[in-house]
Amino acid sequence: MVPWYPIRALHKGNHLPINRKAKAPSIPEAPGGPRSVRLAKLCSVLRVQAAVLRFGLFRKRMFRVMSRFLSSATNRIDSKGRVSVPAAFRSVLAQRNIQELYCFQDFVFPAISVGGPDLLERFERQIAAEDPFSPVANEMSLLIHGGGVFMKLDAEGRLMVTDFMRDFTGISDEVTFVGRADHFQLWQPQAFQAAQLQARGERALAGKRS
Repeated sequence: MVPWYPIRALHKGNHLPINRKAKAPSIPEAPGGPRSVRLAKLCSVLRVQAAVLRFGLFRKRMFRVMSRFLSSATNRIDSKGRVSVPAAFRSVLAQRNIQELYCFQDFVFPAISVGGPDLLERFERQIAAEDPFSPVANEMSLLIHGGGVFMKLDAEGRLMVTDFMRDFTGISDEVTFVGRADHFQLWQPQAFQAAQLQARGERALAGKRS
């Protein structure tokens, strides 16, 4: 006859339940074991990903720096009224994927400011923040809409110098291209030299005062 033991007795006594295996004590894994190898590989992958992320951020910052319009150059207008945009400026236009140029008569200087459609959108956001019937919004619209046109470079990277530009700037046979970080300007050469000289003098005077 098979002996019968109450379940409660099995828990209280020294007997082990049938088919229940005792849990083996855990043994610390030696260095170089499978778990250590997996952890090392994971750390290596994370380090690589962090390096790639840092490099990507660095490239993004460098792209923003290198894609700015800098310096100035003067080119002659040809017999058909076209002027070559400096290669450095065309390179920035290509980097920014700007194919259509927004040109407007500058608010401060006797110059034509040139940028991409994003430049116009920035001004329109400023207008949208104002009361549409306010004097500020109407004046801004007169300047950026009434004083602006869209233009394109030809296949050779030349821009047509129209009466819209000549009448406002005094440009005749030469154009000075002036970098202004996120856009560039077209100036009559002597007017640019005079404005730059004045700005340098005012900065020098302000430095002496401070």
